[in-house]
Amino acid sequence: MTAPPNSSPNPSPNPNPEGPRVLSVIPPMTQLNTPYPSTAYLTGFLRSRGVQAQQVDLALALILELLSRPGLQAVREEALALKKPSQRVQGFLAQYEAYSRSIGPTLAFLQGRDATLAHRIAARGFLPEGPRFAALEAYADPEDEPGADALGWAFGSLGVQDRARHLATLYLNDIADVLKDAVDPRFEFVRYAERLAMSQPTFEPLAAALAAPPNLVDRTLQRLALAAVAEHRPTVLLLSVPFPGAVYAAFRIAQAVKAQHPEIVTVLGGGYVNTELRELKEPRVFDFFDFVTLDAGERPLLALLDHLQGRRGKSRLVRTFLRDADTGAVRYVNFAEPEVPFAEVGTPTWDGLPLHSYLSLLDMLNPMHRLWSDGRWNKLTVAHGCYWKKCSFCDVSLDYIGRYDAASAELLCDRIEAIVAETGQTGFHFVDEAAPPKSLKALAAEIQRRQLPITWWGNIRFEKTFTPQLCQQLADSGCIAISGGLEVASDRLLALMKKGVSVDQVARVTKGFSDAGVLVHAYLMYGFPTQTVQDTVDALELVRQLFVHGCIQSGFWHRFTCTVHSPVGLDPAAYGVTLQELPEVTFGKNDIGFFDPTGTDHDALGVGLKKALYNYMHGIGLEDDVRVWFDFNVPKTRIARRRIERALAKSD
Repeated sequence: MTAPPNSSPNPSPNPNPEGPRVLSVIPPMTQLNTPYPSTAYLTGFLRSRGVQAQQVDLALALILELLSRPGLQAVREEALALKKPSQRVQGFLAQYEAYSRSIGPTLAFLQGRDATLAHRIAARGFLPEGPRFAALEAYADPEDEPGADALGWAFGSLGVQDRARHLATLYLNDIADVLKDAVDPRFEFVRYAERLAMSQPTFEPLAAALAAPPNLVDRTLQRLALAAVAEHRPTVLLLSVPFPGAVYAAFRIAQAVKAQHPEIVTVLGGGYVNTELRELKEPRVFDFFDFVTLDAGERPLLALLDHLQGRRGKSRLVRTFLRDADTGAVRYVNFAEPEVPFAEVGTPTWDGLPLHSYLSLLDMLNPMHRLWSDGRWNKLTVAHGCYWKKCSFCDVSLDYIGRYDAASAELLCDRIEAIVAETGQTGFHFVDEAAPPKSLKALAAEIQRRQLPITWWGNIRFEKTFTPQLCQQLADSGCIAISGGLEVASDRLLALMKKGVSVDQVARVTKGFSDAGVLVHAYLMYGFPTQTVQDTVDALELVRQLFVHGCIQSGFWHRFTCTVHSPVGLDPAAYGVTLQELPEVTFGKNDIGFFDPTGTDHDALGVGLKKALYNYMHGIGLEDDVRVWFDFNVPKTRIARRRIERALAKSD
């Protein structure tokens, strides 16, 4: 049920009943534990400008529909029609009654509506167990007797809720695998049909998929989309697509709406569009969408709504693609107008979203990753863009990074108080690329002055401004975790990346946070241009020492990917590499391959890096030579055994 207008922190001050009615949609698949924030920002902003605006999360709606008794019955019917069902499908059919009986209570548990069920789930007798449960063997303590409780080592004797949540997540992943085998091979809870859209130079793969007869997932999504349109009666439908894994479903939604309601204006935007569709030339996109907008959505939307009300012509649209009515060609229009200042974008609102229906999942034991999937966080931005905007692997040439615009601590706390009043929840995830230390210091002081009992976490740069005193102040204001890019733990490569930090500095900053009781997660990178096997081994040794000395508690290795908008992609010669030639691009363009003269087999190294990190997070192998994690010969590290210890003994 939609709350009354005055329950929102951004009610329309003078809603115009004759003006446009905007419905913003989160398409599948994004997160299942909390709403993706783009529609909350857009809805809050539009209401602050007097526009009738609503929002729906069709990603969550689709999953709740599929993961219901009727939904599983429909999946069963699809599975029974298969001539050669996979082993996973056969297992599902054999245990169908158990799945049907347990699905409702399990979702209620994951939604926080039935906590006591955790005891039955944790006892391993309530849920049917498919192939995903084999992963539990990875948690077994080598010293355990055969048949001992493997999860006890991972969660401890008191972690019944966590244990049950992890088992329930494995259970849902088993069902997702059945959906993949029986209904749609592209199905994923997050990366749904991702390959159809990720850096696809042409529209052909997506066009072919959209021309195919709709399957069960498609039909369910189309029905939900049309129901949302019938409820809210929009004149403008906004599809916000943050990731490649939400593109296919967004087009399916638009396809269904255009077939039934051709008068509704459909608009595509979001993070995926901003990075991958900047050179859009494909006219067929506009069979589904009337307009495609780039970068921050506030100014383009105001211009578009003015145009739809006859107050400005198409030539005065802002950062907008459209199809020319005369030639049929794609045209990009960008009338020069100032951006809406970050201080004036309004307070995001979650009005209209089913906040108590999201699923708190626990799919990975990585302590930082669980914050992404476990619990519902109010997502808020401290500032627009990145104050550093120099990292050579980052899309610093694009608006969401390159245009830095901050707001005052007082205004941010006003927004925090309004969101808590609306949602009743005090957890915040600050989603900045790198939250500025000056702003965080002022924000922490204002939080303390107002005595706001909030909990928050976010992403930073490990720069020396974060003194132990500031780390403690942030912790006192409610900070429980921070993440930051250590990337390749190599001073040579950090300088090439233009990170503006050194390994020693990172050690001291992370230790300051850890000593303040804040969980520290390090983003780690391998495969950067000119990175050698020796560089990689040395980086792992430094990571090992950071764990040994309690500087970091969590981390994740990412394989470097070159994008066309990053400094590496824009000037590869400066980084010692050459780019692969791309075909003619009419649709998506982002990732680009490159040739590195070092010839390092980074994929092979990645296996050892991830194995080592997994063990380090569990306190295993911290005293071993780092070479033990690789299945082939690698050189001995050149890093002194006490390098981080000495760094911590110094001051900047």
